[in-house]
Amino acid sequence: MASINFLAIGWPAVIAVLSLGYLMGSIPFGLLLTRMAGHGDLRSIGSGNIGATNVLRTGNKKLAAATLLLDALKATIAAVIAQAVFGQNAGLIAGFAAFIGHLFPIWLGFKGGKGVATYIGTLLGVAPLMVLVFAAVWLAVAFVSRYSSLSAMVATLVIPVVLWILGMPETALVTAVMTAISYWRHKANIERLMAGTESKIGQKG
Repeated sequence: MASINFLAIGWPAVIAVLSLGYLMGSIPFGLLLTRMAGHGDLRSIGSGNIGATNVLRTGNKKLAAATLLLDALKATIAAVIAQAVFGQNAGLIAGFAAFIGHLFPIWLGFKGGKGVATYIGTLLGVAPLMVLVFAAVWLAVAFVSRYSSLSAMVATLVIPVVLWILGMPETALVTAVMTAISYWRHKANIERLMAGTESKIGQKG
């Protein structure tokens, strides 16, 4: 069974990598950008989420795109730095920590986003070709279903499987855990999908 030996890089390194990833992941770019743009507190808009999807509800597409990019890059940068200093496993740990930081940011009372962008950012840092797989699956499901949430969930489900098939068990294991957490964070979306009340891409109101 695949496993990641945290102690291979030493406890001080593990703590440093976890701290780096978590603190970078905790930066609430959506909240910061919308405040700077004069939209007030993003948590009082739409779903109250701090991610790009809710930023889009302000009507500012450029702001939403910037949020998506920055939420992804904060995980990528953490993973790349950790990987460069301590190796592949450290990059995985940092990316995972950034993902957790985005979901549970200390600055916002541990109430954050759903982590899709940060998930993609982690992939970009440790397995960049998987970003293309993610995008292909997301686009295919979105084209058929018109549901953004469903597209993201299917994509996150496919990624660990593809990684395992390609012989990257450690990365597959970490992304599988991230997928499980992401599904938990999408609980309300899943309930709306089952009830047929989930908003479709481009749908107003």
